[in-house]
Amino acid sequence: MQKRMGEAVARVARKVNDTVENKTDSLDLANCKLMTFPVGIYKAMRSVTEGIHHISLANNELKSLTSRFVTTFSQLRELNLAGNYLHRLPEELTSLLHLRAIDLSRNRFRRFPEPLAAVPALETINLEENEIAEVPVEKLATMASLRSLNLRANPIGPEVRLLVRPLVPFDLLLSPEEPVPKA
Repeated sequence: MQKRMGEAVARVARKVNDTVENKTDSLDLANCKLMTFPVGIYKAMRSVTEGIHHISLANNELKSLTSRFVTTFSQLRELNLAGNYLHRLPEELTSLLHLRAIDLSRNRFRRFPEPLAAVPALETINLEENEIAEVPVEKLATMASLRSLNLRANPIGPEVRLLVRPLVPFDLLLSPEEPVPKA
């Protein structure tokens, strides 16, 4: 067990060092078994955080995202948080003025993450395979940059399906409705 944890820590450290040394605009910490975003990374990446535009934390075990993460990586354009245990986002997410795409598929959201509706440059939101039943259609309709919202495999009610179509100027992806069983 400790050996595996040590290997995971070493893998994260290597990926962070590669990003810092090569001054790349991406940090890929997908599949690293992270339960939280390691605090030490903030210090290790201090010199390059402004240049980080893409972060993947997909397929970890994250239960939350901190406001410090959002304010540290303020120049993010793409954020992949798919396959975690997230159920809410910090309000500070609204300060990500350059964020164009966010992947929150396969998480634990029961409600549409409201801070997303206030992110000005957001073009693509993926919320596939969550537990979302209600969607703030009016707020989404005011998102000028939004091009695509994926809500497939969510328990969206039929009333939302009826409301959404005429209001939204973006591509809305929903699962097909289940046929009503015949008696």
